[in-house]
Amino acid sequence: MKLLADERDIKFVLYEQLHVEELCKYPAYSDFSQELFDMVIDQAEKLAEKELYPANKLGDQQGCRFEDGVVRAPEAFHKAYRHYCEGGWLAIADPPEVGGQGLPFVVANAALEFFSAANWALIMYPGLTHGAARLLQKYGTPRLQNIYMYKMFSGEWGGTMCLTEPGAGSDVGNLTTRAVRNADGTYAIQGQKIFISSGMHDLTENIVHMVLARIEGAPRGTRGISIFLVPRLRVDENGNLVENDVVCSGIEHKMGIHGSATCSLNFGENGNCVGYLMGQENKGMRIMFDMMNEARLFVGMQGLGHASAAYLHALQYAKERLQGAPVERMKDAAAPRVPIIDHPDVRRMLMFMKSSTEAMRAMLHLAAYCIDRERVAESEEERELFQGHVDLLIPICKSVGSDLGFRVCETAIQVYGGYGFISEYPVEQFLRDCKIASLYEGTNGIQALDLIGRKLTMKRGQLIKNALKTTREMLIKFRKNFRLNELAQIYEEAEENLVQVTKFFALKSMTDEFHVPVLYAKPYLDLFGDVVMGFVLLWQAHIADRRLQEIYRDHNAKDEKAQKRLIQENRSAAFYFGKIASAQFFINQVLTQAAGKARGIMNNDKSPLEVPVDGFVLG
Repeated sequence: MKLLADERDIKFVLYEQLHVEELCKYPAYSDFSQELFDMVIDQAEKLAEKELYPANKLGDQQGCRFEDGVVRAPEAFHKAYRHYCEGGWLAIADPPEVGGQGLPFVVANAALEFFSAANWALIMYPGLTHGAARLLQKYGTPRLQNIYMYKMFSGEWGGTMCLTEPGAGSDVGNLTTRAVRNADGTYAIQGQKIFISSGMHDLTENIVHMVLARIEGAPRGTRGISIFLVPRLRVDENGNLVENDVVCSGIEHKMGIHGSATCSLNFGENGNCVGYLMGQENKGMRIMFDMMNEARLFVGMQGLGHASAAYLHALQYAKERLQGAPVERMKDAAAPRVPIIDHPDVRRMLMFMKSSTEAMRAMLHLAAYCIDRERVAESEEERELFQGHVDLLIPICKSVGSDLGFRVCETAIQVYGGYGFISEYPVEQFLRDCKIASLYEGTNGIQALDLIGRKLTMKRGQLIKNALKTTREMLIKFRKNFRLNELAQIYEEAEENLVQVTKFFALKSMTDEFHVPVLYAKPYLDLFGDVVMGFVLLWQAHIADRRLQEIYRDHNAKDEKAQKRLIQENRSAAFYFGKIASAQFFINQVLTQAAGKARGIMNNDKSPLEVPVDGFVLG
């Protein structure tokens, strides 16, 4: 049994649900085929299993070391990182002119699922490099691209995003890092950044930082922020690498992702740090947001990767671990011991993990597919439609992916029992490594504010109107299947609850109670995520039921007894039956709670805002 990601389910999402092979009809992807996509996915799985995963536990145990101003990545990471870069994985979905392979983003996302499940701490290094390289590709001058970009896309040099400061975490507009214009058009950078993932390490010779700073005289707040390319080693006029006054002052000792170097960086302590402006002055936040969709989807994939690995490990353990008697013979001391997967409570936990993981997988790959459809759109209307879908999905993918991924890891530990709590088994590391996902790239509270404050109001609510139009058109088809009619009805009720809360927020935002939507933004996002995941699972059940009925007909399984026997004997039948079961479990156990969640929000309870600070604790 493979223990990182379910290749069969990934291919179900790609080909049976999204039909990503049809992207090959567009000029941008006309050189590819489903067979090539399969080859990419298979190679990604092999790399993850043979190189990345074996280094995961070692990297956790070894951690990063800070010695004499130098950060050492875990020794186990070096070989795996080299294999990753040599395989061209870093730029797999980027155009050939920058050294990439030009594959669809959704296929690259499918490969990323294996990598994130295998070794997230390691995959962060090339992941951050890719984001910085893409920013340089879009906003850098040809000279800077020639010097730095190609080495970043190849993985020869690393890259980071430097936003956070001691007094400016989520409040980016309060940053103090300064940029002073030099006579030659460059800028002198001075300031400190903290919590910088991959800020310094020895996996690459050089690291290129993308740094948010305020140019002298720029407006206060986010309106006055610019972004600069600041290499650790600068290429001088003779083509030599020279120190650029970028110093690591220490690394963090963390709950998880021990193999990822989280650094404090000092820029310009000696007044000799040179930065190069990306784009226009004072447009740094707009540029950063341009890259944010990819970064936040990347973090959502972290939650999915950890959830997938945790679920598959727990499933294997449940099949092998003998404990207790069958439930019908619980009082019989002579009853044989059975695998814990036979116990109803364990079955319930496994179904929670299975349905949650499959829902996240479908949602995250749907977002990646929409990015591809926006890129190949043949009209401005089509481009705006899919860009709108992406904009709406991204905060949900990041927040739900990270929160639910953590819950799945937590449940995996519960399946293992006491063994799950000790480091002999891998699920405790999955939990520790996953937790950070809800915190970085914008906390999940910030994702909720982005959803209600930006995404719902864009184009006067057109994004959510388009999404509802799409789901309701597809529901007409689902409703025609009498076997899914009850599930479709529960989904429609949950969707209507979401619509009512959305209208409630719109009304409150126009009154002096505008703080109520802010107070309940995160519960609203969670409800939105439930509805999105319920929809993609209902969609999957519609497909799976059609396939399952075909298998029944092909095997002449006309009655319930014959069908049950076939499900036990035929792996394809079992797979599709399992897809329907995931939808049934999630919709019946999660979406039925939508009315209560909506009521909780619309009760207009303002007690968290009204209680005095001293009312939170006495003494």
